[in-house]
Amino acid sequence: MRIPGPATRDDDGAAAIGAAGGLHLYQRQLHDRYGDVVQFPLPGVGTAVSVADPVLLERTARLDERPEALFAFLSPLCEAGNLQVIGAEEHTPWRRVLLDVLAGRPSHERHFGEFVALAHDLADRWAADDGARGIALQEDLTALSLRMICAYALGGTDPALVDTGRVVHAFEVVLTESIGQMYRPPGADEEARARRVEDALRYLRGTVDRVLDARRGSRARGDRGDLVGALHDAGMTPARIRDTVMVTLLAAHHTTGVAVSWTLHLLSRHPGVADRVAAELDAVLGERAAPDHADLRRLTYLDMVLKEAMRLYPPGPYGARRTDEAITLGPYEIPAGSTVFYPFWAVHMNPAHWPEPERFDPERFTPRAVAGRARLAHIPFGIGPRSCEGAALAVVEARLVLAVLLKRFRFRPVPGHEVTTVERFVLRAADDIRVVAEPREAGRG
Repeated sequence: MRIPGPATRDDDGAAAIGAAGGLHLYQRQLHDRYGDVVQFPLPGVGTAVSVADPVLLERTARLDERPEALFAFLSPLCEAGNLQVIGAEEHTPWRRVLLDVLAGRPSHERHFGEFVALAHDLADRWAADDGARGIALQEDLTALSLRMICAYALGGTDPALVDTGRVVHAFEVVLTESIGQMYRPPGADEEARARRVEDALRYLRGTVDRVLDARRGSRARGDRGDLVGALHDAGMTPARIRDTVMVTLLAAHHTTGVAVSWTLHLLSRHPGVADRVAAELDAVLGERAAPDHADLRRLTYLDMVLKEAMRLYPPGPYGARRTDEAITLGPYEIPAGSTVFYPFWAVHMNPAHWPEPERFDPERFTPRAVAGRARLAHIPFGIGPRSCEGAALAVVEARLVLAVLLKRFRFRPVPGHEVTTVERFVLRAADDIRVVAEPREAGRG
């Protein structure tokens, strides 16, 4: 049976994706029109098969190769080969090292105190805000996330070494220009764009090198909380270590900062849910201003809220795999060598698995509700052997930051400020998310 979808195009669908506002929105439009399995033209790939049914996704979960062209926009960040598409023989040992550190409780606990201090610093700054224009959530929280991952992966946040504002901006330049190149025709300003990307990359690599030089010799061999040290001990080359740090900085500050921003956005518009989160925080923390690591497991409703926010606004953009042999997805036969596309947002908005998908409802993540739903219906960090290695760390950071901020503040929207989603590698707000932070007293909303 032929897979439904739009006709092939000379530009591999670039104009259609651009007109829709990016791949995120385009995928939702395709699946709304054609169903759970769609064949569509994709720049650099030719034709891809997009799957928004979590049951059918199970058939692809073992695939371990990515289509190189689709992730080429990340190549400028890597000197020793694009880490997103290295073959399984290289990827597997590299992933094992990352998981041993990023997913391990020892490393989370080692850095937890630093994370708490950084969250308190931001809360203090917000407390001094005069409220005239409101707080720019995404700007402040991506910067906070970058400081956290710098402390984690690089061993510090010395402003003499790391200017977080410039680092965030440099990543935005690289990603915006590289992704945009996929969807726009060549123009007269391409040379200027290329210079901006090169300048941004030079700054990013220089920052990583400065910090690595500053901490050289200060690590302990076998320290499971030290990412750079673990990579070195595993025999990774200096270039591969730098590439890993670059990709980790990129992924971590986008994922956590954006996820927390959208969560606070939703809570600012749902005061009943915010009241319940506040009550849980008061019950678990008492008079304490921040949780310890063990407290995070007790903040079950906060975790439900975060998961529902990541369903509505998934922090990852998309996933893709290349089939190594023919596979069957429902009534469709997918040939070997095909690109299978994972549209995270479309999966999360599939009404067959998420009734009233646009509605914000943390109750979707009670244990009973989760048990009755397809395993891959919620995939904010991807699936299979190429899923996000830093997922566990990102969730720890997000829960901690939310706990600190929501213990101290209530949030309400800035009147008249519109929040519109836009694709900037991840789902962001076009003009940020502006809120007012109002102090709250323990035990009171």
